[in-house]
Amino acid sequence: MAEAASHPAVAGRWQRGLLTLLRIAIGWHFLYEGHAKFMQGHWTSAGYLDASRWWFGGVFQWMAAHPAVITLVDAVNIGGQVVIGLLLITGTVARAASLAGVALLLLYYLANPPLVGLGLNVPADGHYLVVDRNLIEALTLAFLAALPATALPGVDRWFLARRREAVAEAAAADEPPSGEPAGPTAGPARADAPDRRAMLANLASLPFLGAFVYALVKQHRWQSYEEKNLVDAVTAASARTLDVVSLRELKGRLPMGRIGGKPFSRLILGGNLLSGWAHSRDLIYVSQLVKAYHNKDRIFATLLVAEKCGVNTLLTNPILCSLIDEYWKRRIGRIQFISDCAGLEYDDKGPHPMAFDKYLAKVQRAIDYGAVACYIQGETADYYMKNGQPQRLARVIETIRRNKVLVGIGAHQLETVQGCVAADMVPDFWMKTLHHHGYWSARHPEWHDNLYCSNPEETTAWMAGRREPWIAFKVMAAGAIHPKEAFRYAFERGADFVCAGMYDFQMVEDVNIALEALATPALASRPRPWMA
Repeated sequence: MAEAASHPAVAGRWQRGLLTLLRIAIGWHFLYEGHAKFMQGHWTSAGYLDASRWWFGGVFQWMAAHPAVITLVDAVNIGGQVVIGLLLITGTVARAASLAGVALLLLYYLANPPLVGLGLNVPADGHYLVVDRNLIEALTLAFLAALPATALPGVDRWFLARRREAVAEAAAADEPPSGEPAGPTAGPARADAPDRRAMLANLASLPFLGAFVYALVKQHRWQSYEEKNLVDAVTAASARTLDVVSLRELKGRLPMGRIGGKPFSRLILGGNLLSGWAHSRDLIYVSQLVKAYHNKDRIFATLLVAEKCGVNTLLTNPILCSLIDEYWKRRIGRIQFISDCAGLEYDDKGPHPMAFDKYLAKVQRAIDYGAVACYIQGETADYYMKNGQPQRLARVIETIRRNKVLVGIGAHQLETVQGCVAADMVPDFWMKTLHHHGYWSARHPEWHDNLYCSNPEETTAWMAGRREPWIAFKVMAAGAIHPKEAFRYAFERGADFVCAGMYDFQMVEDVNIALEALATPALASRPRPWMA
């Protein structure tokens, strides 16, 4: 009772109990975060630190850029979370553990605070504005650290109480009251056994460690069940696991080619997955899924991951121009973009040309927002050439050139490219589809969102004679062909660049595949020399 009375701010049983549970909950969170990172094996804080744009951002980015440093940082991070979690749950040196937790959480906050207009908001478990989980837990631990060491139950309180008793006993033995003899018989008799009730109260948090281990075992058993019983990602539509390859597993930097003297990575990030345009075939949910996945922060994160993998170019349409502008202004990254300038509109009757002034305004918007290049989108060029309107293409090309921006012509049909050359409309680069027909839906008797290069052999043969750089797109036939086949097929048949739609979790794997394809000995004897 004397101990409780000395701390009136936490004297109530319910107050002490709730504060103890709060300490245990934060400790549990720390412990599980550390355990989960360790069990991933490939986890790294490099991406989180590299996204830092606030105070000490340069220091955090420097850490992320040096493998030896980031390895040490990751080890300290994981070990620190595990140790802090254990100490907080058991109430062992809880003040020091709380202060260490505050320091770690404040570093997380400094690296990526949710401040307005600052940069990429890395946390993906909620929506934050100035205050986030890291700040809340840091303030909570600071409050717990300010409490007296014996204010809450725990190992600290038990050992400190025992120590005080030992000191009191020693003092009583050394300084007996006046007129009484010193010795073990002085004073009232004391029990040699510890106060079991106090011991149980102070060690009551230890069962939470047992509960933690039990929860981990159950989780592991469930994951093992999933791995054994759910669908194989290779042979069916549902993935059983999501294997995110870390940046540490990059096999090198993508080589660059040049168009008009400007550098372009050999692998270019396609924009359909970012802008919500998805070739879903007869999977009716795909378009909604793509749009739901890519909120603004997810788009920015995808672009940043692409840059870290060596992809320096995004291909997109003017709908994303303002987002790219914000991405630059917030200094998240510097990725350049090629704008696909589509001039068609769609209704129940099918595609038809939009008003030409509206089309030119759309092209000008992309130019004004800083596109490194603009190209007439494939379906648009196909439509104009098929319907005998090459003069429209010529006017768009003239507008782009007048603004001193690289100009390209896209096409799904080889006849479009041939017609443009015959009409002396030669661009700075071509955007031409290229893929093989070795997938089941390519045999559909009618076009059903399934075939984008109807004559790959003729395309390969004809493009071999062109001297302009060639960016091949739809190389995976909108997801029907694996990148391991698609990239090599395109490069071996003369493409100078490959444009591929990639989610953030596919980026490292696809870049590694592109590097392997570009290192293939067969490229030395491909029918078309490198034109970029």
